[in-house]
Amino acid sequence: MDRWAGKVAVVTGASSGIGAGIAKDLAKAGMVVVGLARRVERIEALKSHLPDSARSRLHAVKCDVSKEENIQQVFQWVEKKFGGVDVLVNNAGMLRQTDLLEAGNAQMIRDTLDVNVMGLVLCSQIAYQSMKKRSVDGHIVHINSVTGHKVFDIPQSNIYPATKHAVTAITETMRNELRNAGSKIKVTSISPGVVSTEIIPDAMLGTGL
Repeated sequence: MDRWAGKVAVVTGASSGIGAGIAKDLAKAGMVVVGLARRVERIEALKSHLPDSARSRLHAVKCDVSKEENIQQVFQWVEKKFGGVDVLVNNAGMLRQTDLLEAGNAQMIRDTLDVNVMGLVLCSQIAYQSMKKRSVDGHIVHINSVTGHKVFDIPQSNIYPATKHAVTAITETMRNELRNAGSKIKVTSISPGVVSTEIIPDAMLGTGL
């Protein structure tokens, strides 16, 4: 982690669960961390769990990654305040419990796609351009899921497994684009098993995933 000391990491969905843990660990490791979430007060509360030396390195910024304009505004702020992004962790995710064949749930499905797929892509685009412009050999990390590799029989998981399969494909597409461009920027997809976080319904806990 020495090479990343003092560098800037943007972590989406940093208010709870995996994102909160990543934000805290990166700040403790010496990175300047911009934690994005709709509930910024929760990110501010994370500072109490950090050593004094790391608290000033964690910055809470309100952002809804389903809103393109909001994403653009936040990354402009990051560039103005810190110079740009060196590491992006796309952690924000949503799971709305409903069946795909159920009538009248189109908005729930769109919401999930907007956060899990479009938000991830848009944040990656802007972060990549920031890294490229500054000739930074940065890193884009997607927090994926085991459901991005196999569809399990989990009631009311609706479009969620499809969005995570999309993340798997998006990662490989980005990897190809970076390779073809001769870029040293890296992209990584990490697929945890089921972790007890706020977005995981009880039906997924205890499945052994």
